Amino acid sequence: MTQPRFNMDWMLKDLATSVPQTRHVIVLSSDGLRMAQHGTDPDAADRLAAACAGLQSLSTAIAAEFPNGDGEMRLVVIEVDGGFFYLMAAGAGAFLAVLADDDVDAGLMGLRMRDLVARIGSHLTSPPRVSGPVT
Repeated sequence: MTQPRFNMDWMLKDLATSVPQTRHVIVLSSDGLRMAQHGTDPDAADRLAAACAGLQSLSTAIAAEFPNGDGEMRLVVIEVDGGFFYLMAAGAGAFLAVLADDDVDAGLMGLRMRDLVARIGSHLTSPPRVSGPVT
């Protein structure tokens, strides 16, 4: 688990409370490490963050197949029995993930997620890891 550079709890709570039927909100790095969470326990957030890393990797591979695109994943939505999963790029090396019940307003969720990323995307950036000794 990584620690956020500043406390993002209130921003994630704002997203969760502004869209009824939101269950979990997580910010993660591209390598699947949880940076912040709301509405879930740390273990569940860590499992979701790890799963999101694989999903965003697959999405980026698919995006590269579009010849006129930039090869970047922007948004993934998965509908399953019981709800929706959203994964949105949220800055260089960072992603915003949301789990919501099946009666969530999908349009409102997308709008609120985009608003959050636009307001604080630079704060959600996860710098690349550097191997070797830290000096």
